Amino acid sequence: MAEERFSITPEKKRERCVTGIDGLDTILNGGIPRGNSVLITGSCGTGKTTMSLEFLVHGALAGEKCLFVSVTESSLKMLNNVVPYDFFEERLIDEGLLSFVDMPDIYEEMDILHKSEFSFDEINGVVKRLDDIVAEKGIKRLVIDSITSVCFQLKTQEKIRDFILNLMKTLSARGCTSLLVSEISPEAERYSLYGVEEAIADGIILMGNLERQGDLLRTLQVVKMRGTEHSRAKYVLDLTPVGVLLVPLLKGGGLEGGD
Repeated sequence: MAEERFSITPEKKRERCVTGIDGLDTILNGGIPRGNSVLITGSCGTGKTTMSLEFLVHGALAGEKCLFVSVTESSLKMLNNVVPYDFFEERLIDEGLLSFVDMPDIYEEMDILHKSEFSFDEINGVVKRLDDIVAEKGIKRLVIDSITSVCFQLKTQEKIRDFILNLMKTLSARGCTSLLVSEISPEAERYSLYGVEEAIADGIILMGNLERQGDLLRTLQVVKMRGTEHSRAKYVLDLTPVGVLLVPLLKGGGLEGGD
C-alpha cells in the first residue's frame, strides 16, 4: 500500500480590524485580527479608556458601527472624553455610528441592579442582552470599560471564566472586535485581577507608567495577540488632541531618536 501523504493548507490570512492608531497597527502587523477579544490592562491613569475610545472613533469614521459599554461611569462623561479629539465628528453620534450604553441600565432592565452577586443564569442574561444590542445595531467594534467591574459581581473564577468565554464566543460570532478594559494595581504580577481573564483573552495589551528623569511616562506593550505576528517591545505612549502617539522605548530607558 502506497504511503499516504498529507499536505497542510496555509490558513487564510485573517481580516484585520485596523485600530486607526498608527503605531499600534504597525506593532500588530496590520491591526487586530477581526473578531478577537483583547484585554486592555493596566493601572489607573495609563490611558486605557482614552485609547479604547480612539479605537471606536476611528472605526466609526471608517463607517463601522461602534459601541462603548460603560460599567461605572455615565455615557455622557465618556462622550465628553472624545469631543476634544481633533478628528472627532458629532455626526458619528447622530448617524448611529458611535453609541454608548450604561451597563447599570442593563442591570436595571433585568432587575439585578442591586444584587451583590449574579447567578449563572443572570450573567448569561447579561451576555444575551449585549448580544441583542450588537445584533440590533450591527456593531463591529465594542469596548467594555471595565470588565473588572463586571467580574466584581461574579465573585468566583468559575463564573468569571464562563462569562468571558461566553462573551468572547458571542461577539466573535457576530464578527465584532472587542476591547475589554481590565484594572490592575501597579505592583500586580499578572495581567488581570483574577488571573482568569488574561488566560482566556485573545490578546493582551499592557499599559503602565515608567518613571524617567523625574517624569512619569505612559507605556504600552503587546503581550500576546492570537492570529498575528507582533512586536513585544515596550513603547512610550503620549495622549494628544490628534490621538495616541507611540514611540519605541530603547533598552537603556531612552526614547528612539532622543539625545
